[in-house]
Amino acid sequence: MIHRSLVRALITSVALAAGALLAGCNSDEVSLANNAKANQPVSPKLVAAINEKNMDLQSPILVRLFKEEAELEIWKQDRSGRFALLKTYPICRWSGDLGPKVREGDRQAPEGFYSISPAQMNPQSAYYLSFNTGFPNAFDKALGRTGSELMVHGDCSSRGCYAMTDEQIAEIYSLGRESFFGGQRAFQFQAYPFRMTPVNMARHRNNPNMPFWRMIKEGNDHFEVTKQEPKVDFCEKKYVFDAARAPNATKDPVFDASAKCPAYVIPDEIADAVRQKQEQDDAEFAKLVSKGTPVARMNTGIDGGMNKIFAAALPDGNTGLSEGGQGLSLVHERLPGTIPIDHVNPPHPPNLAQPDEQQPVVAVTPPATRVAAAAPNANAPSDGFFHNLAHKVGFGAAAADTTAAMPPPPPAAPAKPKVIEARRGVPARPEAAKPETQQAATKPAPKPSATDKPATAAAAPAQQDTLVAGAQPVVQSNSFNSRFSATR
Repeated sequence: MIHRSLVRALITSVALAAGALLAGCNSDEVSLANNAKANQPVSPKLVAAINEKNMDLQSPILVRLFKEEAELEIWKQDRSGRFALLKTYPICRWSGDLGPKVREGDRQAPEGFYSISPAQMNPQSAYYLSFNTGFPNAFDKALGRTGSELMVHGDCSSRGCYAMTDEQIAEIYSLGRESFFGGQRAFQFQAYPFRMTPVNMARHRNNPNMPFWRMIKEGNDHFEVTKQEPKVDFCEKKYVFDAARAPNATKDPVFDASAKCPAYVIPDEIADAVRQKQEQDDAEFAKLVSKGTPVARMNTGIDGGMNKIFAAALPDGNTGLSEGGQGLSLVHERLPGTIPIDHVNPPHPPNLAQPDEQQPVVAVTPPATRVAAAAPNANAPSDGFFHNLAHKVGFGAAAADTTAAMPPPPPAAPAKPKVIEARRGVPARPEAAKPETQQAATKPAPKPSATDKPATAAAAPAQQDTLVAGAQPVVQSNSFNSRFSATR
C-alpha cells in the first residue's frame, strides 16, 4: 500500500507538471510533491485509522487549531459527507499572546478563518515542510492588519507561526496533499485562542479581544452543529457564515469586507441549530459569571505557549500561555517527533499578576526565537511556471533566515476597559520584524540579528450582543468550488 501510494504521488506530480507545460501556464499543483519529503506516504497506522472511521484517504480535510490548549486537529470527511475528527496533534511552539495578529513583526500567530490552496503548500521549506495560513484574509485587510508568510511548519521554533515537529508536519502535509489529489480545491484552516466553551469564554470575559472572539465563535458554532465546512464571507468588517441568496433575490449576494452587507439569509436548519447552541452556551456562561468564575490573569513577559508533552522533555520546560502552564506537573510521555534542542526556545515561566476583573490581557514581546524563511505569498502575482521552476532548482535568490533577540520588556501598565458584551456577527513559520522572508529551497543562510517591536493586542470595538438571523444552504464539502468566495 505504501509503495502504491508513493508511486501514485510521483505519477500524479509528473502528470500535473506535464499538463502545465502543455497549457503554457503555471499550475498550483506542480509544486505539491516534488521531493522525497513532500512525497512521504501517509503512515500505515493513520491509513488504518482512516479506514476505521469510514473515511477515504483522499477525502477532504479541515484543520482546527487552539492556542491555549496548544493542539491542532485534523478533521476529515467520512463517507456520510460529514466531517469527523481524525487526529489531534500537540503543538510544539506558538508565539505571541492570545489574540489576532495585528501588524507585521508583532510576533502574533493569526486567529480566524483561512483557506489553504495547493499554492500555499511549500515542499521546499527551509524548516522541513510547511503551508502558508493565508494571512491576511479579506477581513484582516479591511482592518488594515499587516503581516505575511505566517506558516504552520516544522522545527518547533516560532516567531509568529505555529510550529510542529518535523515528523508531525510531514504527516499533516501528506494528508493535505492527498486531499488535493482527491479533488479538494482548498481546505479550511480555523485558528482560535482556545476552545470556544462557556468556561473559557467566562475566564476571558474581560479580554479586549472578546468582541472578535465572539464573532469567530459564530463560525465555530456553525461547524459544531453541522459538521460541515462553514462558508465564509466578509462585509462591514465582519465575518459572515453560511450566507445564501435571499428568497426574492435573482442572484447570489456579493460580499465586500469593507462595504455594507448585501441582503442574504442563513438556512433555517443551520440558523435554528446555531441559535439553540448559543442559548445553551450563554446560559452556562451567565451561570459561571454569577458564581464568580475568576477571569484569566494578566500575563507579563510570556511569549506564546508549548504543549505540555514537549515542555516535559526540556530542561526547565514551561507551557507558557498554554493550558496547564501554571504549576503544571509535567508528565513524561512519548514525544510525537524530535525537538531541535540546539535552538528551541520554550516559553518563560509565568509572571502572573493578581486576578483583577478590570485587567486586560496585553500582548508583549519577549525574547525572540530563531526566525524561519517563509513560503511565497499565495496572493502575490505569479511570475510564471519557468520562473518558479528556476527558483525551485536553485537559480533564484533565496532570502536568508534571520535571528532576533531582546530581553523581555517591562510589564505594560494595566488598562481598565469597559466590560461590554460583543455582538455576534450577522446581517511561519516564524515571522520577522521586517517583512517575512521567503522559504529557501536550500540550507538557510547565516542569521543576522534583528529587533522586534513590542506588540499590544488590539481591542475590537465592543457592541451589544444580538442574535444572528437568516441562513443559507449547505454546500457539499467535496465541491470543487472554493467556499471562500470573498478571498478569491
